[in-house]
Amino acid sequence: MVTPLMEDNAMHLARTLLAAAVLAAAMPAAATAHHGWRWTEGENTRLTGIITSAKLGNPHGEVTLDVGGTPWLVEVGQPWRNDRAGLTPEKLAEGVEMTVIGEAAADTDRKVIKAERVIIDGTEHVLYPERD
Repeated sequence: MVTPLMEDNAMHLARTLLAAAVLAAAMPAAATAHHGWRWTEGENTRLTGIITSAKLGNPHGEVTLDVGGTPWLVEVGQPWRNDRAGLTPEKLAEGVEMTVIGEAAADTDRKVIKAERVIIDGTEHVLYPERD
């Protein structure tokens, strides 16, 4: 025999499971939409430009480069990764020339590149040594 209390509990459990499933399905899409490498073209690109702004911090640093009159957003590493690579705020000063080696967005309308390495004043700062 099914009681009204059992029906309420079953409905509550079903709603909770449905909400959890929807949330779980949405999380990977949200996480990979910005972080990770899945949004990139999958091959290395080299860009050189002049730094117009920089902000180091979490979840990762961002540098804006003027590349031939086109602004590009460069994702550098998390604070610990930048520190390990010797990439300090002083090196990312406005007006400094920087070369980026990394993966650009697969969507060519987006002028975004995730840096694997950056070169400033002849010094290479390796952010992702495990990548080529």
